[in-house]
Amino acid sequence: MGGPAKCSAPQPFLAQRLLEEGETCLSLAVEMALVGLGQQRIMPDGLYAQEKVCRNEEQLISKLLEVDLSDHLVKIFRKQAVFLLEGGPYSGLGELVYRESVPMHTFAKYLFTSLLPHDAELAYKIALRAMRLPVLESTAPTGDMSRPHHIVSVVPNRYPRWFTLSHIESQQCELASTMLTAAKGDGRRLETVLESIQKNIHSSSHIFKLAQDAFKIATLMDSLPDITLLKVSLELGLQVMRMTLSTLNWRRREMVRWLVTCATEVGVFALDSIMQSWFTLFTPTEATSIVATTVMSNSTIVRLHLDCHQQENLAGSARTLALQCAMKDPQNCALSALTLCEKDHIAFETAYQIALDAAATGMSYTQLFTIARYMEHRGYPMRAYKLATLAMTHLNLSYNQDTHPAINDVLWACALSHSLGKNELAAIIPLVVKSVKCATVLSDILRRCTLTTPGLVALHGRRNSGKLMSLDKAPLRQLLDATIGAYINTTHSRLTHISPRHYSEFIEFLGKARETFLMAHDGHIQFRQFIDNLKQIYKGKKKLMMLVRERFG
Repeated sequence: MGGPAKCSAPQPFLAQRLLEEGETCLSLAVEMALVGLGQQRIMPDGLYAQEKVCRNEEQLISKLLEVDLSDHLVKIFRKQAVFLLEGGPYSGLGELVYRESVPMHTFAKYLFTSLLPHDAELAYKIALRAMRLPVLESTAPTGDMSRPHHIVSVVPNRYPRWFTLSHIESQQCELASTMLTAAKGDGRRLETVLESIQKNIHSSSHIFKLAQDAFKIATLMDSLPDITLLKVSLELGLQVMRMTLSTLNWRRREMVRWLVTCATEVGVFALDSIMQSWFTLFTPTEATSIVATTVMSNSTIVRLHLDCHQQENLAGSARTLALQCAMKDPQNCALSALTLCEKDHIAFETAYQIALDAAATGMSYTQLFTIARYMEHRGYPMRAYKLATLAMTHLNLSYNQDTHPAINDVLWACALSHSLGKNELAAIIPLVVKSVKCATVLSDILRRCTLTTPGLVALHGRRNSGKLMSLDKAPLRQLLDATIGAYINTTHSRLTHISPRHYSEFIEFLGKARETFLMAHDGHIQFRQFIDNLKQIYKGKKKLMMLVRERFG
């Protein structure tokens, strides 16, 4: 019966007898690869094991990509695709899969591209079924909850230790992008793919990428853009806006700008729509500083080819949005609202009133000074003055804040009041005295007020006497006394913890103080008393008092 030669001889013959008509070893190998790749399997524990799952799958698919699909192989693909869809719990593409099953995105993308030219309906069925990612679903699995001792085992951990999750989500995104590209021009298919993306993809960054991909594909040709795909792109963009509205996302500003660009491509109705429902999509700051500003820009008007009536309607929507945002968040939106409403008197008045109403409680001095400066720039000095006085009530400059960023604003407010007239200057000086305790700032304001006559450069031809204000009378007397008092208080504060290296700087400070003292009619007497008091109180600081005696007697 048998030597080795007799045993080995029949093997080729048997192999040929086992193959059916049209089958080859290659076709069997391809079929086995499809069967293996489509099996439902649990994601293993550990980083290395999970990476190995991904790597093995990709290596096998790369081998399959080297195979040219013959008619016979296409039949095998169709047959296996149907088996996988109907395969029950053994199939990774069956109707129900275990929550922690290895996802089929990479395999499904290969099947989709292979089947698409031959059986588009089946290709989409496979790809849409594979889009799911149960491990990220928040719903608890079904189970027999009637037995309490089983509850722990059936309620899963919300975020299992899937080290390759970011890669898996990228593959899911790639599958969706492949379907979007293939479905261009087919409204029904695009709608189905859109629903699948919205249901199954949980990453705002990936949805944003898909929105951008769809936009690029829709506007790729020199001819008219594919409006159906553009609308899909816009829908995905809107979903991203809603997902990231209340969460921090470093790309948020880019996303908002892109959405406005996309809506502009879709048309004026899309822009109007996002402005009508802005509060579900944008923060008030985004809505005014990005959305409304872009909508009202010349480039948008040119892009949309709008006539005058359409331009005014769109601008009206943008102004309404700006006013709503200013009401909701006056601190950050009042100035933008004023800027956007400049060309509409009623809207501008409304925006100003919103800023005024919010000034008492909801706005900082920085915001109020900014709006006040804007009002002066627009030619409303009295409104600028009113806002500046309100800003002063929020400000508090202590004795040692001689480099505070608000100093320029205080000097500007005083110069504005001075230019308007004696009454306005008289009204703001008590506010300055109350808010500013810094001697050098007060002396600077005092010096400026004594150089020219109040109202001399006032607008509207206001009459004034042309006389300089007296330092012995209100309101400058109050400012002078406050400045002298600030120098005295600051001197005592600085002497409490002064070190020898600051002695020369302190002597210079006293020199500036003397200049202010001497502005009062009895200033030389006050300054002499002040210096004598210092010598008495701080006689222990012998070296410093010697320097004071050398300079001031």
